[in-house]
Amino acid sequence: MKSISYIGCDDQTLDLFEGQYVLPDGMCYNSYLLSADKVAVLDTIDPRCTDEWLNKLEKSLMGRTPDYLVVHHMEPDHSGSIARFVTVYPNAQIVCSKIAENMLRQFGVEHGNIQIVKEGDILDLGGLTLRFIAAPMIHWPEVLMSYCAEERVLFSADAFGKFGVYDADADDWACEARRYYFNIVGKYGVQVQTVLKKLAPLAIDSIAPLHGPVLEGEKKDEALRLYTIWSAYGVETEGVFVVSASIHGNTLHAAEYIADELRGKGIKVAFTDLTRDDMAEAVEDAFRYGKMILCACTYDADLFPPMHTFLHKLQLKGYKNRRIALVRQPK
Repeated sequence: MKSISYIGCDDQTLDLFEGQYVLPDGMCYNSYLLSADKVAVLDTIDPRCTDEWLNKLEKSLMGRTPDYLVVHHMEPDHSGSIARFVTVYPNAQIVCSKIAENMLRQFGVEHGNIQIVKEGDILDLGGLTLRFIAAPMIHWPEVLMSYCAEERVLFSADAFGKFGVYDADADDWACEARRYYFNIVGKYGVQVQTVLKKLAPLAIDSIAPLHGPVLEGEKKDEALRLYTIWSAYGVETEGVFVVSASIHGNTLHAAEYIADELRGKGIKVAFTDLTRDDMAEAVEDAFRYGKMILCACTYDADLFPPMHTFLHKLQLKGYKNRRIALVRQPK
């Protein structure tokens, strides 16, 4: 795709995403440049990487000047460099949703040249077009996606993203994409289903998200398949997720015994110790499997805090359509 350039950046020093999700390998922030008769920049990036991004943009422009900055999503990791962009390129027109326009001012961006777009509107670059798809609450209210028919590329905002740096050849997309989806987008399954129906008639060869690699071929097909399951709160993997929250180790031993017994019967088992393991991975596995066994003790005449936090997170993310067993101390 000679008309589309990748100008995103990796942040290998970031250890927590949104202040809560562990990043073993850092995070990438994606941005794209569309070059036709007119030039459009698709999204900026986190202010942690602004200078690197502006340098990449300048090199990719090869002496040209951007006509448009398309804003798909206003979360700071994608909008955090807009203020610098409009300082460097003051004549570029910002293209965004109405809600995003209001948010620009709230985020301290003052720009007098803004074009509001909505579902079905088309931005004509002269040789390339972008058709906008409203995607509210995936996972913010202002979100747009866009589709370039000439290159058959969907620019999907935060949808189809994943944790980690950019790796076009990664074979394990689903692992970190699943953790990303359920912890960030997971509450909004109904809205994801609505957008998937809008995308179904489109001829899509590539999905270009704001995090993670561009998805093509079998990887793209698998991503669409998994998003269909995840957004419907369906069961991805048959098996049992055993969850332990133990103070002195006795409840942990009981949970491990249960897990071993299930494995002995040929049942696939995932296991987590909430006092030590990543809570976001526990949320991911709770949604992945169709059955869950909860093993926890009481504390201060209430539920042991690691289990309480876990259940609260599941409630926030809309956990449902599962069978659950509770293990309690006999009277």
